[in-house]
Amino acid sequence: MMRLHPKVMDLTLDRMWRLLAALDHPEKRLPPVIHIAGTNGKGSTQAMILAGLEAMGKSVHAYTSPHLARFHERIRVAGSLITEEALTAALDDCYAVNDGQHITYFEITTCAAFLAFSRVLADYTLLEVGLGGRLDATNVIDSPALTVITPVSIDHEQYLGDTLAKIAFEKAGIVKRRVPCIVGPQEEDALEVIERQAARLSAPVLAYGQHWHVGTERGRLVYQDESGLLDLPMPNLPGGHQVQNAGAALAALRHLGADEAACEAAVTRAFWPARMQRLTTGPLFDIAPRAELWLDGGHNPAAGQVIGAHLATLPPRPTHLICGMLNTKDVRGYLLPLAPVAQSLTAVSIPGEAATLPAEETARIASAAGHTATTAPDVVTALREIAAADPAARVLICGSLYLAGHILRENG
Repeated sequence: MMRLHPKVMDLTLDRMWRLLAALDHPEKRLPPVIHIAGTNGKGSTQAMILAGLEAMGKSVHAYTSPHLARFHERIRVAGSLITEEALTAALDDCYAVNDGQHITYFEITTCAAFLAFSRVLADYTLLEVGLGGRLDATNVIDSPALTVITPVSIDHEQYLGDTLAKIAFEKAGIVKRRVPCIVGPQEEDALEVIERQAARLSAPVLAYGQHWHVGTERGRLVYQDESGLLDLPMPNLPGGHQVQNAGAALAALRHLGADEAACEAAVTRAFWPARMQRLTTGPLFDIAPRAELWLDGGHNPAAGQVIGAHLATLPPRPTHLICGMLNTKDVRGYLLPLAPVAQSLTAVSIPGEAATLPAEETARIASAAGHTATTAPDVVTALREIAAADPAARVLICGSLYLAGHILRENG
């Protein structure tokens, strides 16, 4: 499949329309679709919506990207990760029908997901946008049941534009005529673009701060909309930013008729790996059993801000970062908010990734951003050195979802 990839990465839906037509349009045979776009928080929001719908007794398909340890994570069929047999069958059918024509890896695997979903009955389909929205391979659903746009910030400028307004325009491309759109907290420039697009399509907007509110009070999550107030436990996904993600998920669930029990399940049962995930077992834990070991795959400036803010709320403990980045990311923007909360940063290259930023370059940028930075040949070496110097340290492995995936595989 990789050999079919066009020489130039161009965002277009033409190849999707061609292959979906050849497959007899599986995208038209899906259960009601909830389509989710945004820069940060898409996956966490989807995980909470999934937990809430399943608590309502609903059967749910879910599509997300990228995967961490196994490709199968991208395609959840009626509540379970796709089986090897079903995945092989869907991929084989798409590959055969495509007949050697150019198509991207993400496009053909998205078609395979739609095909797999169309073959199994379910109540809902959750679709997470891969990149942008307007020209993303998932944006081929004519009439979803609901769209959701999580916070928009600067990322993927080479494809989406160099201003917040341009990026918001791409994200708002998932808005469909007369289909309600849940909008999470946004900067003014982004919100203006989203609301303008929604007005053009007569799509009702349910926006944070206008139609629904979420916050914390005495250690509880408090959500309010026109239907009333919910007093719920704090999200089980760590980090203050998850309160806002929970708000968008709750707004979506309330629109779909969820009761309070389903809303509580959304914030207490969601599972989303490599987002401030605590590692408490496995070979890496065994290297530093007295340490507090965390893993996070956030990789843009907005992610750096929320990770730094979350670390600042944890009980005081020396904090050391092990960081690997891709060369396509704003490394300085990501690392700046982390400098005040980290005693050291050990840079590593991401194993097996051609686009990895060399450890030496990550360390150089980190030093310029205010970190005390060194390098190590790999995460295991870095962790051993930190544990030897500071056995009870807090260690965060961070910087890229690709590094996070490598860690989850290595740690079993």
